[in-house]
Amino acid sequence: MSTRPTGRRTRAALALTALLGSAALAGLPATTAAAADGPLTVQYRTGSGGATADQSEPWLKVRNTGAGTVQLSQVKIRYYFKADAPDATYRFACSWAVRGCSAITGTFGTLAHPTATADRYLEIGFTPSAGSLAPGADSGDMQLRFHRTNWQTLAQSDDYSFNGAQTSYADWNKVTARLAGATVWGTAPEGDDSSGPTDPPGGGQALFDDFDYTSHTDPAISAHGWSVRANSGGPGVPGATWDPSKVTFSASGGNSVMNLETSTAGTGASTTHTEILTKSMKFRNGTYAARVRFSDTPKYGPDGDRIVQAFFTINDLKAPMADDYAEYDFEYLPNGGWGEPANILYTTSWETFNPDPWQAVNQHSESRQSFAGWHDLVVTIDDSAITYYIDGQRFGTHGAAYLPERPMSINFNQWLIDLQGQTSTAPRAYDQQVDYVLHVKDQVLTPAQVSAKINAYRAAGTSFVDEVPAP
Repeated sequence: MSTRPTGRRTRAALALTALLGSAALAGLPATTAAAADGPLTVQYRTGSGGATADQSEPWLKVRNTGAGTVQLSQVKIRYYFKADAPDATYRFACSWAVRGCSAITGTFGTLAHPTATADRYLEIGFTPSAGSLAPGADSGDMQLRFHRTNWQTLAQSDDYSFNGAQTSYADWNKVTARLAGATVWGTAPEGDDSSGPTDPPGGGQALFDDFDYTSHTDPAISAHGWSVRANSGGPGVPGATWDPSKVTFSASGGNSVMNLETSTAGTGASTTHTEILTKSMKFRNGTYAARVRFSDTPKYGPDGDRIVQAFFTINDLKAPMADDYAEYDFEYLPNGGWGEPANILYTTSWETFNPDPWQAVNQHSESRQSFAGWHDLVVTIDDSAITYYIDGQRFGTHGAAYLPERPMSINFNQWLIDLQGQTSTAPRAYDQQVDYVLHVKDQVLTPAQVSAKINAYRAAGTSFVDEVPAP
């Protein structure tokens, strides 16, 4: 965007109504793992008690029954269920939680040895921001839910961990808890194992590009779904051009690197911006990652221009204040701009905007320091939040009001906000470099998992893959 991120809108948390339901689950497997007796207990109630439902709503609490403090980031909870079809896929969401939905993760896994009532599980984890539990304390209410990705009705009555009659919190040993990898609460179905979450069929399709191209005219760029921008228009300096020849490729540190050069001699006519973007808007929930090198100073000429170096996803604004607009930005301003006097990095999640008169509905996080050099940028989008990471550390989490309603493109660009930061007519140019880009559809990966996936692609000699289906 060409205007400083401003404005904030929140929505009330989803109000979930507990429904009185059917009798408790029957038909346990003949053999189960022994119930653990440890420092944690899990309490359960259902927010949707019918034998069938649009979504399953396991609401949970974790209580520390031991003598020492427990770090919630070391706790994993598993809720076991029977898939509605062999190829069924599911999505997790947190509607409300005392510790905050941004502190809760949900990952689906498959059991190595399925039973009549369980072949999948939902594993609930916690980020470090969830904090700890003192002896006797509990996590507070966690109103969780999951649904089939196609929103077809799901059956709950044959799910191992489901109890339709449980409409108030009580200890429930058909949900297990693990502390630092060891099961300390609950009785698991026979097929449970300790191998950790694995994604169910569907989802997980990836786009990976190492940007191993010869030039902006390399036919592989278009064949791989990219467009190097040449058309005029915003954002940026009026009269500037978007010059595809300034998007170049070279080797650096054993990897191929894309370089975006932006230059000016102090006039609109002398200003060139650069951008590369996917031709298809087919990316929505999941994980986005890129390794980007930001620059604080020009590679030649006088410094001081108000330049924006960005990695972002976006779709088109159908009408002013259209509710289905979406955009998620990493934007670095090495010389300030938008009212900022010096370097600042923004992450911004957009709900919508009105270009004239200007009105913005977004949420942003920022850091006022230099980010010159290489950085690993990750943003994850699920059904409850948008979370940004820089170099493995969480930078900001934005709320459900800003989730995307439609798919988006993936973009990198570099452009000048205006020519007021540096009024010299001496030529100068700035570089922004990109090592790789990754998107994994409908899966929330940690920064460590992103790194492992990139390393695996490179170890296999894979420079490009696009498995993400068209919308």
